[in-house]
Amino acid sequence: MEISWIASSHSYFYMVLFMVTFLSAPKLTSSGATQLTTANLQEILTNYELVFVNFYADWCRFSQMLQPVYDEAAGKINEEFKDPGTVVFAKVDCDNQPTISQQYKVSKYPTLKLIRHGQALKREYRGQRSSEALQQFIREQLKDPIKYHDSLDQLDNIDNKKRNIIGYFASQDSENYKTYKKVASVLRDDCEFHSAIGPVSEKERTNGDAVLYRPPNSERNDQAYSGPLTTYDSMHKWALESCVPLVREITFENAEELTEEGLPFLILFYNPLADQETLKKFTDSVAHQLQTEKGNINCLTADGTKFTHPLYHLGKSVNDLPLLAIDSFRHMYIFKHDVRKDMSTPTLLLDFIKDLHSGKLHREFHHGPDTEKATEPPKLADGSEHIPKDTDDEGKKGGDDATTPPESTFKKLGPSRNRYTLLRDEL
Repeated sequence: MEISWIASSHSYFYMVLFMVTFLSAPKLTSSGATQLTTANLQEILTNYELVFVNFYADWCRFSQMLQPVYDEAAGKINEEFKDPGTVVFAKVDCDNQPTISQQYKVSKYPTLKLIRHGQALKREYRGQRSSEALQQFIREQLKDPIKYHDSLDQLDNIDNKKRNIIGYFASQDSENYKTYKKVASVLRDDCEFHSAIGPVSEKERTNGDAVLYRPPNSERNDQAYSGPLTTYDSMHKWALESCVPLVREITFENAEELTEEGLPFLILFYNPLADQETLKKFTDSVAHQLQTEKGNINCLTADGTKFTHPLYHLGKSVNDLPLLAIDSFRHMYIFKHDVRKDMSTPTLLLDFIKDLHSGKLHREFHHGPDTEKATEPPKLADGSEHIPKDTDDEGKKGGDDATTPPESTFKKLGPSRNRYTLLRDEL
């Protein structure tokens, strides 16, 4: 009897101990990120509106640091958004899945990309690597991107400094509206999207549902979309061309993103508080001369009162603004003409770009102006380019008369080795 009581007491003790341990243990969240492979990639992309992907390598220390944080955020988001097909956190082991890594042009670890409706967005996630920051990023991405208006007067007073797209629809249930909302969700970072639905929009729907683009700083200079309203690819292409300007502003916040695009920079350094006229001339000149160069160079403006370091490397200061230059990610070259007077001269900007791609800008720094008889620099016996003894191609000066162009400064604003394992040194 005594032995039985002792055994029973022991059983009760261990049961209580188990319950206390179980109840006091931290609650595990839902499962973490989904592993992507070539076998399940298409299924995941098809079944989810939003796929947030961590491209990593097991040996990368930054990937190792991110992994538990990313999985924790995945679990929390899984609990918060339970509707099937809404969002999933995914991850790709790039060493084991090189095909996927190459498909999404991964050049550093870890890379965090957002895929919406099966389409990878151009902008990567570059924010804070904490569980809460990742969760908040996804919450923002899942908010409705469209601003709704219950009067046409409200649409007359939207912010005209931004690029705005406005949709007028009879119903939110229509295929026209669903296509519009899909486009808005993909381009939410590039344009402001607005909508008037139902009776309030009747005045603007005399010929049926309509989608318009309103350029910045314009007085109702609306441009109508003339393609099919139910065709996503057509509307997206039109909206992308409207929302992403040929000339963009570079800031310290977006410099990493722009640098990683890998295209040389054509940059107008100017004082935005005192010289809007030169900005307009530059924008107009780019539009008239460089439409064909959109995939070959990034046309940018920079606040020269903030980006003083590149000016210093060019031997210039704020007093020399406005100034136009190319940063090739190896060297920087100054536009030698008068920016205010000559920038609008037909083909002058285009010639500047062509001289970069042909190597003429680089040759002329080493060998002086090209001549009709000698447009190529002298060659060594092995066929390589001869560089004068007082310079070398790395920007090191060997004498008082060295002519090597200044080294790139914007390349240094690209992805940092303090945050990423870079797969290549050159952009």
